[in-house]
Amino acid sequence: MTNVQQNLESIKDKMNAACIRGKRNSSNVTIIAVTKEVSVKRTEEVVQAGVRHLGENRPEGLKKKLDAINDSIKWHYIGTLQTRKVKSVINNVDFLHSLDRLSLAEEIEKRATSVKDCFVQVNVADEQSKHGLALEDAEAFVKELESYSRIRVIGLMTMAPNTENETVIRTVFRNLKQLQEKISKQQLPHAPCTELSMGMSGDYEIAIEEGATFVRIGTALVGKEREEVK
Repeated sequence: MTNVQQNLESIKDKMNAACIRGKRNSSNVTIIAVTKEVSVKRTEEVVQAGVRHLGENRPEGLKKKLDAINDSIKWHYIGTLQTRKVKSVINNVDFLHSLDRLSLAEEIEKRATSVKDCFVQVNVADEQSKHGLALEDAEAFVKELESYSRIRVIGLMTMAPNTENETVIRTVFRNLKQLQEKISKQQLPHAPCTELSMGMSGDYEIAIEEGATFVRIGTALVGKEREEVK
């Protein structure tokens, strides 16, 4: 058993426990292996371990992995996407996790060859260092996307602050869940908004307890990224 396989088993055990605590079904939570900056070889180990959702945050890294990995993979773009790089990314991914401005939506509309599943990124904690819409602006932004025929808002995404304070982390995730439910109840044709992308290596258990349907796990699964670059 490889280190990746061992890590995955440990993560799944913790996920299952978090689902029990949150009174949720573990089949409703998907692991995205964040393979940004790690080698193709390590990424192939992730695929061999059974993970079928991979996350990249740079066009160059995405292309390198796409060229090397031929398995049936769902590709997630999880980083900030510059408008000028939409053309090289949008038709190579299944999910975009960082839709946060109309200029990006306009470029996706122009460049996408099919409807793209997008998460609207929300900066729930209002951190200056992070991208995303303010919590109070996100609902209006989702509604503004109605006229973009190539965009389907399947959910919301956020990142919690890097803190040991579990109450702070839990509050961020809980606030996003409340917003997701509010939007979902409106049954907007262009924005079913049933999904929540939240939780990373250090806080995915809390995120699952609070309703995450996609968790983005890097270091806990693939190891320390920079050490694995080839």
